[in-house]
Amino acid sequence: MDACTLGDLLDVVGGPSVRLQTAPAGLAVPVTEALLYDAHAPLTRAPGALLLAVGVRASAAGPLARAAAEAGMSGLVVRGPDGPLAEAESAGVALLSVDEDAAWHHVHLLLASAIGARPSAAGSGLGDLFALADAVAAAVGGATAIEDPRQRILAYSTVAGQPVDEDRRTGILGLQVPGSPANSEQYRVLFAAEGVVRLPALAGSDNLPRLAVAVRAGGETLGSLWVVDDGGLAPDAEEALAQGASTAALLLLRARAAQELARHQNGDLLRRLLDGTADPAGAAHRLGMGLGPDGNPAPVRVAAFVLDSSVSAADVEQTALRLLDLVRLQCEARYGRHAVVLVDGVVYALLPAPGERGGAPRRRTNSHRGLAEDIVARAGQALRVPVRAGLGDVVGGLAEVRASRDDADLVLRVLGPELPVATVEEVRPRVTLLRLTEVLGERRELSVGGWRRVLAHDAEHGTEYARTLVAWLDAGCDMAGAARLLAVHANTCRYRLRQAQHQLGIDLDDPDERLVLWLQLRTLGGLGSRR
Repeated sequence: MDACTLGDLLDVVGGPSVRLQTAPAGLAVPVTEALLYDAHAPLTRAPGALLLAVGVRASAAGPLARAAAEAGMSGLVVRGPDGPLAEAESAGVALLSVDEDAAWHHVHLLLASAIGARPSAAGSGLGDLFALADAVAAAVGGATAIEDPRQRILAYSTVAGQPVDEDRRTGILGLQVPGSPANSEQYRVLFAAEGVVRLPALAGSDNLPRLAVAVRAGGETLGSLWVVDDGGLAPDAEEALAQGASTAALLLLRARAAQELARHQNGDLLRRLLDGTADPAGAAHRLGMGLGPDGNPAPVRVAAFVLDSSVSAADVEQTALRLLDLVRLQCEARYGRHAVVLVDGVVYALLPAPGERGGAPRRRTNSHRGLAEDIVARAGQALRVPVRAGLGDVVGGLAEVRASRDDADLVLRVLGPELPVATVEEVRPRVTLLRLTEVLGERRELSVGGWRRVLAHDAEHGTEYARTLVAWLDAGCDMAGAARLLAVHANTCRYRLRQAQHQLGIDLDDPDERLVLWLQLRTLGGLGSRR
């Protein structure tokens, strides 16, 4: 297991809960444990430990900072903002602070859990479960399997000479217990029982009975242990299996904590990629996104998901968190370990796009769009509110993620009930006009001109000069085409245009003025063609 560093710890618990005041030795220092200070006991040497200043005012913790440094500790945690900053920097230890009303036992549990849940390099942490399966098999005397609540096989024993049957062989090959009504009934019996149960053999040529126990923690079912019973199990098999379930509960909780920690870290890393503050090379290593087959950074794309604006303010935060879970679940099912994060009410997912450089962009784009459509449909059913999804452009690596995020944000702004999902390529004209509207509106010299006079005259006199101008320009300056768009006679169009020229000083013979007028009316004036 990789050593937890101060930076790793802050990735998990940093922010409102634990605040960093100073780190004179940097964020790469190892953090090994969290210790509660006891004023009545000597401070023993504990390299890498964080010392919680229990019973010591923050302003009076200077001597404790120096003592922690002498004991080889990495840092000191105080309650309140007025900790011994100068003393900590002088001693070379990190200084962290928590709220003044924070309970020390809660802070200790928070820090200890985060340090202990540090994910291993392998990621899943299931190696210990395989070791446990072998240990249980040796103690009980039968081939053992550890399953999750969905009957997926997480680990299995490999002790030589222990008999197995067809169900076990099939389950291990697919890492999933074969489904059948009889099997479902056995699981019902197992999960209704308080302890170890003996189950008869299922119908089959060589199937054997089972000894099984549910794995629980705090009333929550985490999985189950199953042992093949060939008639030669140890006399204390039931007791040994119950002990194995207790150990399995700890391992499953630790594996889940490590998985949640990895998700949190990946989400935080994606957050920094989206705003352009993360190191792309380090992020690629953390997220498992290296180079493509051509030696260039692997292309990626950002997908953004947002709830419909009809969701009430009271429900939006909780519903957005449920949307985050749903997007993460679907992306992990498709791509494995994945980076998904909720930022300001928008759920962002980083989608790998291998093959974009290799000549198959259409297939990959359709794959991404199909995933987004599936998520939107599932979210609509599960959350009972409409969800929209925008996909940014495919970019050449993590260094360009922010650009794809900007694209996805723009797509979200042009979506509606008639088009809930789109890629930026599909709505490029709309997002281009949207961006032009923003640019024109920000610059005075780009937003002045005859378009204001046209709209003001229409508002004051009830005329239709602006609509007529836009229709005529949309039709390529063809009077008959403009008339069809407006459903009026061509003479009516001709009269309106002539009046606009004479009354408002619009020069329709100048192609540059026509172009600028059309652009300003379509963007700043909010007028679209009447097709």
